[in-house]
Amino acid sequence: MALRDSHVTMAHGGGGRAMRDLIEGVFTSVFQPPGMEDQARLMEAALQEPGARLAFTTDGYVVAPLEFPGGDIGKLAVCGTINDLAVGGARPLWLSAAFIIEEGCDIALLRRIVASMAREAEAAGVRIVTGDTKVVGRGAADGVFITTSGIGVIPPGRDLGAARIRAGDAVIVNGSLGDHGAVILAARGEFALETRLETDCAALHGVMAAALAAAPGLRAARDCTRGGLASALNEMALEAGLGVMLEEDRIPLRAEVRGLCEILGLDPLYLANEGRLVLFVPEAQAQAVLAALQTLPEGQGAAVIGHAVAAHPGQVRMQTSFGGSRIVDMLIGDQLPRIC
Repeated sequence: MALRDSHVTMAHGGGGRAMRDLIEGVFTSVFQPPGMEDQARLMEAALQEPGARLAFTTDGYVVAPLEFPGGDIGKLAVCGTINDLAVGGARPLWLSAAFIIEEGCDIALLRRIVASMAREAEAAGVRIVTGDTKVVGRGAADGVFITTSGIGVIPPGRDLGAARIRAGDAVIVNGSLGDHGAVILAARGEFALETRLETDCAALHGVMAAALAAAPGLRAARDCTRGGLASALNEMALEAGLGVMLEEDRIPLRAEVRGLCEILGLDPLYLANEGRLVLFVPEAQAQAVLAALQTLPEGQGAAVIGHAVAAHPGQVRMQTSFGGSRIVDMLIGDQLPRIC
């Protein structure tokens, strides 16, 4: 029976015909997984290559509003999980998607979210092969929560990680920072702010492939999501046992993001990103990486923003525009409510 309901009801989570109509009418008809078993059965030639390793990640996604300029929670869930695999050097292959849906959710909205996920997965060459749906009562969820898990393959000989960073390595970002956080803040309408910004949300496996081709000695990468660039760099500095020195004048920021942060008293280095990563690359290969990234839409604003240093191990500092320096510490809590 075709799905005729306009909104999700508790019956859609009851395990009966209504639930099957929802799953087939909204999810499997779009994702087209290989069969309707309780598990996906996966085969990939790359897994048979001697020395190849599996990469596996999982993440939950909550955001309000569910749709925002340039994206939605579905795009966020697919791109975020692809990026968690890509920054470890893996080629993303398969995703699972679990949905927690609030009673009363508009099914038309749900269809848009699922269509967005399918587009992003197809563009990235990734398949959504299994999943789950649960329906909860009104007020128990903020419309829709999504958890995605991803599996990829790391080819033989590739080993990225913060422990491989060396003093003198260049720190590179692939574009302007804080766009996603600024977009979500403006979209909530709590501050009566208007902006023409769109989220930076994007799958970054192509960026990683270009960087690895240009710099065989690439040391480590991390996507700058919650907590922004500052949190990612602090984590990596601690793991590497080295310091990081940034140069404020080199950090790419849009004027709109800078202005919004000035109005609200926020630091853009802590704003969330969903299409930005930070790379540590041997200095001799940094310009080759920049040239490679700048040929890609997701790397147009790529820049060297600092270096790893032997001084102040485990700490991130920044040379300011005024000639001084300041510590860029890890946040104890959140600058603002969770937005990814």
